[in-house]
Amino acid sequence: MNMQALLKQAQKMQKEVVETERELKSHVYSAELSGGAIIAEATGELKVSKIDIKDEALLNLENKEMLEDMLVMVVNEVIQKATTEKDEVMNKLTAGVKMPGGF
Repeated sequence: MNMQALLKQAQKMQKEVVETERELKSHVYSAELSGGAIIAEATGELKVSKIDIKDEALLNLENKEMLEDMLVMVVNEVIQKATTEKDEVMNKLTAGVKMPGGF
């Protein structure tokens, strides 16, 4: 493969990476705990966009510590989902080659 063809292939891959990153950033990921008692959503930019507490009993002051623990768990889970999908998609696209400037 000559240098020009290699450069063209690299530019094509870079364009695909940028487009894929844009698509991944627009995804919304969701995680839930306790059968949907707490639901968290996050964007592909790893920003939490929503927390929904369906079980109002969790809002009781007696449950404050448990609620805080559950919120930490559900937020960590939704961020992990987004991160895992990004890593899987980008590894598939780049055949495992680490690209600079990932989101």
